[in-house]
Order: sequence, then structure tokens, then C-alpha cells
Amino acid sequence: MKIALVSPYDFSHPGGVSEHIAHLRAEFLRLGHNVTVLAPRARQGGLEIGRDFYGIGRTVPIPGNGSTVRLTFDVTLYAAVKALMRAERFDVVHLQEPLLPVLPYMVLLNSQAINVATFHAFRASNPWYTAFKPYMTFVLSRLDGRIAVSVPAREFVSQYFEGPYEIIPNGIDVDRYGAGVVPLPWASNGIPRILFVGRFNEPRKGFKYLLQAMPLVRQQFPTARLVVVGTGDPERFAGLFERHGITGVDFVGFVPDHEKPRYYASCELFCAPSVRGESLGIVLLEAMASGSPVVASAIPGYETVVTHGQEGLLVPPKDPQALALAIVRLLADRELRGRLGAAGQVTATSYDWPRVAARVLEVYQRSAAGA
Repeated sequence: MKIALVSPYDFSHPGGVSEHIAHLRAEFLRLGHNVTVLAPRARQGGLEIGRDFYGIGRTVPIPGNGSTVRLTFDVTLYAAVKALMRAERFDVVHLQEPLLPVLPYMVLLNSQAINVATFHAFRASNPWYTAFKPYMTFVLSRLDGRIAVSVPAREFVSQYFEGPYEIIPNGIDVDRYGAGVVPLPWASNGIPRILFVGRFNEPRKGFKYLLQAMPLVRQQFPTARLVVVGTGDPERFAGLFERHGITGVDFVGFVPDHEKPRYYASCELFCAPSVRGESLGIVLLEAMASGSPVVASAIPGYETVVTHGQEGLLVPPKDPQALALAIVRLLADRELRGRLGAAGQVTATSYDWPRVAARVLEVYQRSAAGA
């Protein structure tokens, strides 16, 4: 099949949707399909044509859902997108987040292919969906198949636009995080470490609650340290450090994907204190694939992945004391850590990219049969 994978997000910036597309592309190519990516690009406008990639439109940063996304609003490229779609004659067009402006709209309105969309977002509500529901309903009427990455994502979008939606989760590269990963040199020095991975400046990640938990953790384990992998400005938390007497935090900064497995393998447990806006916890799956036990907030997106007491411990969001108690419980019980970690590795295998890609291809085939 000739497949177009379409993203509304700037493809040059790391993010869950971009990684989703990159992995789907790799699996589809491995299976012999012809794959082209259509996405905005960072610095210049116009239409950039590369090898199996079209960069369409200059992007602008937009705050939303506790994060910042980079989208294009360059509707002047409509004619170029129309010509591109006519020239390429794709068999399948697969759009990620089709309700985000404006590239998915332009592609979908000009597609003569089988059209499938994946919905990733989860939040309490979206006033834009209400305000523009008639137009968005018209756009979505061109879809032949709909996928949601989790039950919370399906429930959220279904509030505004009825399905049916098939649930197919995001995937992970299980082999990358499995056996054979070499821990970092400091992993064997006997210091217990808790790992956080993510953009810690984003309020929805709940990082400040994990920081507030650290003094309580260090009362029981005085040498315990929090290892923070990800982008952000530690100075934004200077006041919090001072008020709560927080110590034992190591900010590592950005870590390339190929190095992240070593961090999971080098820490006793992984903590994800997010408070909202997570439709599916990819970082949880990475930790689980690594055999790392998980402490996470009991929010809908995380409850989809982790069962309390099976792969990890779930605690109420925004609760530093509950986080600390769960972390201390795991640090104090090696057998429990091992049991949760082993169960997590089993669960993670169902999210391996070859399995996920095969299910997506089945949706393409069923959508084509029903078109």
C-alpha cells in the first residue's frame, strides 16, 4: 500500500505523536509498504519536498493542555496541498489528531484515499470542539476509520463526535528496553535512585509534587536521590527547593532516546506524578519494559496502563505524602520491586510496535472493505 502519515505537529520537535508516526513508518516499511510523512516544519514556510517527507507550513508555538504545541496555520498552502494529494494518489491517508489546525484539514478535504485518524488527546473538556462542532463534524465525515489510543481518549472525543472508535494504544520498542541494557557507572554505588522522565516545567506533569515528596523520602532513605531526565529550567523551582528544604535532586537534562534505557536500568523505580492530560503513559511503558517498578498518579490515562499492585503503585494526584509513602514502600522491599518489575515487562510486550502496527493495518483493511 501507498500510505501517507499526517501530523499537525512540527516534526522537528520531539513529542509523542511524532514518535508514533516514526515508529509506524518504520514498521510499515519493514513490511514492504510505501510510506510518506506529511507534517509542518520549524523554520520556513512553503512546501519542502524531501525523501518520503513533505514539510508543509511554518509553525507557531501554541500553549494548550498544560503543554506547548507547534502547529501551522498557513492556509495559503491549500492549493499546494491539493496538488500534492492529486499527484501522490495515496491508498491510505492516516491522520494523527485530525481536529488540530490546519494541515489535517487541508489533507483530509483533498484526499481521495481511504482516510483513517488516530485521536490521542484527553482532557476534561475542549471549548473549541463545541464552538466549531458543525465544521469539525463535516471534516470528520470524510473518515473511513477512527482509532483512539486509550479508553480515556475515546471517551473524551466521543463527548463531541460519535464513533465508533477502535482502541489501539501507542507502542514502544520493547527490545530497546529489555535485556542487554548496560546500566550507567553510578548504578552500582548503593545509592537508591528514583527516576523522572519528561518536560518537568509543564504543570500537568506534576513534577512539583514529586519534589515535595523528596524530603519525606529522605527521612527514611537519607541517601536517596531523584534523577530528572528531560528538558526544563530547574531555576523555576528554586523557591520550592528553599521552602521545603529539598535536596538530593540531579537534573540530567535532555537525554537521546538511545541512552534513556540506561537510566531506567540504573534506578530502583520510576515515578510519574502527572496530574492531568495524559491519554496513555508512554514513559510508564518504557519503565515497565525495562523491568522498573512504577509509582504513578491514579489518573485515567495511567490507569489504562498500570494496575495498582500489579505493575506498580498508583496514588492520588497532587499528593506528595502519598507519593513519598509509595516510593518508600518500594525502596524498602526488594522482593516487591522485583515482582512488580517482572509483571510490567510482561504487560509491556502487548505494546510492542510490531503488534501495534499490525493492528493499525487491520483497521486500514477493514476501512477499505467498508468504504
